[in-house]
Amino acid sequence: MHLFYTADIAPHHKQFLLSEEESKHAIRVLRLQQGDAVVLVDGVGGWYDAEIIDPHPKRTTLQINRVEVDFQKSSYHLHIAVAPTKNIDRIEWFLEKATEIGIQEVTPIISEHSERKEVKVDRLNKVVASAMKQSLKAYLPKINPAITFTQFLKQQAGLDQTKLIAHCAEGEKRYVADVCQPKGSYLILIGPEGDFSSTEINDALTQGFAPVSLGDSRLRTETAALVSCVEFSLLNRG
Repeated sequence: MHLFYTADIAPHHKQFLLSEEESKHAIRVLRLQQGDAVVLVDGVGGWYDAEIIDPHPKRTTLQINRVEVDFQKSSYHLHIAVAPTKNIDRIEWFLEKATEIGIQEVTPIISEHSERKEVKVDRLNKVVASAMKQSLKAYLPKINPAITFTQFLKQQAGLDQTKLIAHCAEGEKRYVADVCQPKGSYLILIGPEGDFSSTEINDALTQGFAPVSLGDSRLRTETAALVSCVEFSLLNRG
């Protein structure tokens, strides 16, 4: 199955023209020909079964044969706010796997102990787009611009969601599986390798974030974020 991501397709389209880049990939690299079947996804749940009717390397024309909206739509909304790691490859790895498992939104947050202060969102968007196509999904996770921890808390104030913070400091915590229920909207904070500062933890708790545990092991940032995705995917299965 050959899958292409194009954000500008809509369910009413009967035919569609691939971009020059995608046309070149389809015809020159994949060697697709007239009559070959392909799939288009729009990143917002649209799945389009299509057929090549004009295999041009700069402007390949497709006929849309079937459209399915809300393809494999998740029953929950998961937003992970995670401190970017010093080695950006580790966050890219997390995003790739999280897209495969299922996640709706990610925000890089810059906390007191963060080793990395800048994030190239364009690069991260390419990572999740590639993972979406590879895993045959129709939803593209939203990657927000990096923001400071303090600004992020202010941004989330008053939103209707279950707010969680995973940290390593002492204190009573519940497991994610004991806190969450299916079909909800969830936000979970994941700190840097040095964890959140005590001030940041207290600020989050003051603003209604519930402390949670991801298990007895001390996890790296990207592992903790991925474990959160797995927990939610299991909780909301079916």
